[in-house]
Amino acid sequence: MAKTERSVTAVLEGAPYATRITTRGLELIADEPTDHGGTDQGMRPHELLLGALASCTAITLRMYADRRWVVPRIGITVSMDRTQEGAKVETEMTILVDLPADLPTEQKERLVQIAKACPVHRTLENPIHLKALLT
Repeated sequence: MAKTERSVTAVLEGAPYATRITTRGLELIADEPTDHGGTDQGMRPHELLLGALASCTAITLRMYADRRWVVPRIGITVSMDRTQEGAKVETEMTILVDLPADLPTEQKERLVQIAKACPVHRTLENPIHLKALLT
């Protein structure tokens, strides 16, 4: 069994919700829009989650396609619908794969299949165990 460990740190100081996220020396800002009390300096946390799935899917398709065909552009749009009743949350994510119109149908169909194999997709479809600890 292969084990992979990743770590990201989020620090919120000052502005109401603007949060500095760092990993491997890289940084980005997460925030809430002004109509939710934030300063709109970055994507919302759920948008970051959708972005992780969209970018991972695009990268996975690029890696696969580059070994087989010429696919000049790969576009991925991920949308999310959430329904909440009390503590129960039901989430559905939809992945739209946008490929060049002139790409043969069998290549498009194969790439849609491969989209489901991206590591973030597989993580989200399998059990996730969350725990919160004090440092």
